[in-house]
Amino acid sequence: MRADRLIQVLLHLQSRPRVTAAELAGALEVSVATARRDLEALSAAGVPVYPQPGRGGGWSLLGGSRTDLSGLTAPEARALFLLAGPGAASSDDARAALRKLVRALPATFRAEAEAAAAAVVVDREGWSGARPARPPEVDALQRAVVERRRVRIDYTGATGYSSQRDLDPWGLVDKDGAWYLIAGTPRGPRTFRVDRIGALDVTDEPAVVPDDVDLQAEWDRVVGEVELKRSATWATVRVATEHVGVLRAQFGRHTVVVDDGQDGDDARATVRVAAPTPLDVARHLAGWGAQADVVGPTEVRTELARLGAELAAAHGGPDADARS
Repeated sequence: MRADRLIQVLLHLQSRPRVTAAELAGALEVSVATARRDLEALSAAGVPVYPQPGRGGGWSLLGGSRTDLSGLTAPEARALFLLAGPGAASSDDARAALRKLVRALPATFRAEAEAAAAAVVVDREGWSGARPARPPEVDALQRAVVERRRVRIDYTGATGYSSQRDLDPWGLVDKDGAWYLIAGTPRGPRTFRVDRIGALDVTDEPAVVPDDVDLQAEWDRVVGEVELKRSATWATVRVATEHVGVLRAQFGRHTVVVDDGQDGDDARATVRVAAPTPLDVARHLAGWGAQADVVGPTEVRTELARLGAELAAAHGGPDADARS
């Protein structure tokens, strides 16, 4: 949920004893389905918003118009700022509103609320593949980040090697549904895929987190390193204009349309695509056959020719029938 709309929902609920999803949708100029999802998201996150079914029913903030932010409990305040914080990152107005909300909280809750608001970075550009399910460990890790408690995890790395690690959690990243933990280790900050975490223990030991840690900047550094590796080899390809979208689905953000082909006679677009190695690029393009004309570089064309020869030898070459 966007942080600015979350704040609007809370203020609207606070100003009246009860509100329906349709009334809220009209006030916020969103669809009824969106208004209902916002209310359900608040309730599911632990903010004291409850539905009242039946004639004359609707949604109410516990305590009605007498409730303000100073009436929230510590878990409710944490839930609110965990929900609102990630959405405020892209808007100056939302960040300003979030600061005002923090100041409206009881003083004893403010530090934890600020930690909750900064606990998660949202990156809406996925690297590849379908959007994965939310790992069940996310909630416990969020609590560890907010409460600054060290965690002990069993972790399986990319090579398949498993080990137990003690980490100081700095924050979490939601990259289009794929969750990552950024944590301090004896060798400096490291990034861990949450879906590779096995056993998880949130200990009572205090976590060591630098006062000046910038979670967004740390994640930008990680993304920069990964993208550099993922785009080490660029190739120029010509395809029919109607196939550019298919090519983009394969290569994602590593797709640059040089010429959309709209002004030419053959209606073919010129596109630059990238992958870690020439072989990786060739594997992506091998299934295109003659529909993709790979202009260069030579290394990619060589790998394509080799893959084609292997396929022909295995499935369609002159010796294929003899082997079968």
